[in-house]
Amino acid sequence: MVLPPPDRRHVCLTTLVIMGSMAVMDAYLVEQNQGPRKVGVCIIVLVGDVCFLLVLRYVAVWAGAEVRTARRGYAMVLWFLYIFALEIKLYFIFQSYKAARRGAADPLARKALTLLLSVCVPGLFLLLVALDRMEYVRTFRKREDLRGRLFWVALDLLDLLDMQASLWEPPRTALPLWAEGLTFFYCYALLLVLPCVALSEVSMQGERVAPQKMMLYPVLSLATVNVVAVLARAANMALFRDSRVSAIFVGKNVVALATKACTFLEYRRQVRDLPPPALALELQPPAPRRNSVPPHAPLHGQPGRPHGPSPTRDALDT
Repeated sequence: MVLPPPDRRHVCLTTLVIMGSMAVMDAYLVEQNQGPRKVGVCIIVLVGDVCFLLVLRYVAVWAGAEVRTARRGYAMVLWFLYIFALEIKLYFIFQSYKAARRGAADPLARKALTLLLSVCVPGLFLLLVALDRMEYVRTFRKREDLRGRLFWVALDLLDLLDMQASLWEPPRTALPLWAEGLTFFYCYALLLVLPCVALSEVSMQGERVAPQKMMLYPVLSLATVNVVAVLARAANMALFRDSRVSAIFVGKNVVALATKACTFLEYRRQVRDLPPPALALELQPPAPRRNSVPPHAPLHGQPGRPHGPSPTRDALDT
């Protein structure tokens, strides 16, 4: 598949969000070191940013060329590279804050770090999806369905970032070392994988797919975010008396559990009540497009043939 010319505005905005957040993370890393070590850290982060920018030069353009198509393959690669580099820097910042817990650490800087992540990470995901520029999504109902799916993905990203932020926010009690490491890298893995699954489902929206093929992300988020997050926060409250647990996101996970359970029950009821001919029609692959006119097809100028929209095209548009 040949990609169209890239959307320059999309490429510039994506690059601005990525490099802006990276620059702020570099500033945190440099400020947390003093003396000769500060110069060494500054050189290391500059070299890393130059290498990342060289890779971003090509991947961002390829991702910008997918905006008006059904593909999101390069967007997945760009997301993986961004989260991989961002979380590595975040880990060193977290370790520095952990060493300064008993010292004079600025709580405002920690809050600013959390705010930066909560804006840039979900914002970049929505930019990579670029729902408002999807030319193949023509109906309002389909667009609103996609917008609802993206809203849940953004909430899950904020939930994972809240769990990570509880590690460097000013604490009253300290978690064990194994609990801190497990929480950080569990959220790290989910931030890498779950948005890529959501982008792959967005890539299938341009085709006629069966509903069960669109249930992978809801099932994964239900198991890895909603259930595990509630259990982890409950364990922190009961075992470690952790006062940093967000009651708002606990409520969000409970509501998500109830909503997704109702969705799964409704889906199973519809599949059970669906007649076999309609189910076979839903599961069949889309017909291949032909660039040439069939040999026995009537011309547009022949009389006796009504001219109007094709019923197959109308079915696909809805």
